[in-house]
Amino acid sequence: MSEDINDREDEVGYGRPPRSTRFQKVRSGNPKGRPRNSRREIPYDHVLGQMVTIREDGRERRVTAAEAFMLQLTRKGLQGDSASARASLAAIELARSKREPAGPEITAIICKGVTPGGVGCTLDNLGMAVKRDKYGDNTRHELKPWLIELALERLGSRRLSIEEQRIVVDATHKPGTVRWPEWWAISR
Repeated sequence: MSEDINDREDEVGYGRPPRSTRFQKVRSGNPKGRPRNSRREIPYDHVLGQMVTIREDGRERRVTAAEAFMLQLTRKGLQGDSASARASLAAIELARSKREPAGPEITAIICKGVTPGGVGCTLDNLGMAVKRDKYGDNTRHELKPWLIELALERLGSRRLSIEEQRIVVDATHKPGTVRWPEWWAISR
C-alpha cells in the first residue's frame, strides 16, 4: 500500500509537474529577488512636459501638460470650485517662489484693497474675499485672512508703513483671526 502512495507522488500529469521541477521547501521561488531600480519615482517631469493640444475660444494651441493642468484648475476655480482655486493658487505661489524673489506687486495689491468695479465677484467665487455689504449697493469686498497671511509672507524682510498697515487691516475680513507678523504695529 505504501508503494501506491509513492507511485501517485511520482505521477506526472495535469497539476502534477515532475518532482525535480516542483517548488522545494525552504527555497525561494524567486532566488534572485526583485531586480534593482525597479521602484523608481514617477516621471512627473516627463509626463507634465509632454505637449498637448487644447482648444480655447475655438482656436487650438499646443501647450505642455503642466500648463493645460493649471489652466483647467484655474478655470474650475473661477467657476466657483474653491478647492481648485486654492490648489491653483498654491501651485502658482510655489512656481513664483522658485522663480523670483517676493516683489512689491503683492504689497501694491494689498494696499489698494478691493475697490468697487474691481475683481470682487471673482475673488468671492474663489473664496479669497467676502462682500462687505451683501444687500447694499456697496460692492466693496474684504480679503480673507489666509490670503492676507500669504501676501505678508511674500514681503520677506520688507515692512509696511503704518499707513499701509491701516489699509491692509481695513481691507481684511475678520482681522482678529489673522496671524500678523511680529513687527506689525496696528492694533488687531
